[in-house]
Amino acid sequence: MKTFLTDDFLLQSEPARELYHNYAKDEPIFDYHCHLPPAEIAADKSFRNLYEIWLAGDHYKWRAMRANGEPEELCTGAAPDREKFLAWARTIPHTLRNPLHHWTHLELKRFFGIDDLLDETTAAAIWETANEKLATPEMSVGGILRSNRVKVICTTDDPTDTLEHHQALRDHPVGGARVYPTFRPDKALGVADPQSFITWTDRLAEVSGCDCDDLDGFLAALRQRHDFFHSLGGRLSDHGLERCHAGDCTEKEAAGVFAEARRGKRPEPEAAEKFRSFMMVFFGRLDAAKGWTKQLHLGAMRSNNTRLFQKLGPDTGFDSIGDYPQARPLARYLDLLDRTDELPKVILYNNNPNDNYVFATMIGNFQDGSAPGKMQFGSGWWHLDQKEGMEWQINALSNLGLLSRFVGMLTDSRSFLSYSRHEYFRRILCNLIGEDMARGLLPNDMDSLGNMVRNISYGNAANWFGLEIGPE
Repeated sequence: MKTFLTDDFLLQSEPARELYHNYAKDEPIFDYHCHLPPAEIAADKSFRNLYEIWLAGDHYKWRAMRANGEPEELCTGAAPDREKFLAWARTIPHTLRNPLHHWTHLELKRFFGIDDLLDETTAAAIWETANEKLATPEMSVGGILRSNRVKVICTTDDPTDTLEHHQALRDHPVGGARVYPTFRPDKALGVADPQSFITWTDRLAEVSGCDCDDLDGFLAALRQRHDFFHSLGGRLSDHGLERCHAGDCTEKEAAGVFAEARRGKRPEPEAAEKFRSFMMVFFGRLDAAKGWTKQLHLGAMRSNNTRLFQKLGPDTGFDSIGDYPQARPLARYLDLLDRTDELPKVILYNNNPNDNYVFATMIGNFQDGSAPGKMQFGSGWWHLDQKEGMEWQINALSNLGLLSRFVGMLTDSRSFLSYSRHEYFRRILCNLIGEDMARGLLPNDMDSLGNMVRNISYGNAANWFGLEIGPE
């Protein structure tokens, strides 16, 4: 009897099955945060093989392969694509109970029609079958977006990006999706590394046409780029931080720190923290003035392996959960903006599950009645975007806020095959709600609960972000 990846995968009750199949399954996708390359979307890229679309750049898989004893040559090295895929096939049987096992087989089934489990014995046939499918028009980027009913994609973009691919996509959408840039100014806080900061601010001056030799010019350049993102439809910003920065800092103090860094001098840690605080308030006010949404990704501890960071660079699989204090600096940051009525819509994402209740209660402090769900506790992020982590987030939000106003799942991925994560999330959501219905903890009102599921799957995001949506 087949028991894995059936139509009722993860759905443990009759109400759960009805919620998923009748209300969640066929909803479009609103992917409001991802790391997909805009150039590949604009080019309607076709992929040469399964490695290129599936393993290249995927640090989740690299971590598992290293844990399985595969050498770096087969992860990030120069080995042939097929050899790297075979190394992944050797690894997959050892990922049982890791979400990679679920994701891998969902993606093989949904995109390639492959039901076989991936291992060394099936790898050659799966490689051939998938590569044949990738050669068809339906597996270009546009074909994938269309078949998954993706209506909105928000990429993640540095302020110095020229956004030419977004300009092209504005005039010539691909796959029926609207694609928008997201303003990610993390490098604007980087005064602690003066040489990198000088290089980045020189680039900012070049693309903005503003002189960045002093703080006034620097802020003018960032405003210009923020305006440019807005002109292309961008309505979201994003910050990846260990914790919020919310100390007191005058403009004069910030100008002094900026000048030091531009001269190549590393500021004292306290001065650098003051500068970061000044800039984060500045960015919050920019977002509020234009009606944008601010995303705060907090708590990741990045690039922990010095030897391999120096060899391979960032985002190669050496990041983990950090245990930074979050509550007080986060509350202070949000309050600084709220005091002057300049707090934009905000989505908070935690990387440490210990912060679930902190974040779920924090959003309640700053709901102000101006919009339903103005403050959002974001879906399980990074190390938490798996079944247990998603359940923890949904339960915390349910207990301490309004689950019905939740804007739902996002891909947060560099892979075009990750849209199956929306299915994964929807099945988990429907199972939680369906089991509560079956146990009498929720009313047996399928229309009401079904509409809530439908809205969390798509409708809430479509209404909340204020972005133009791709055509039906």
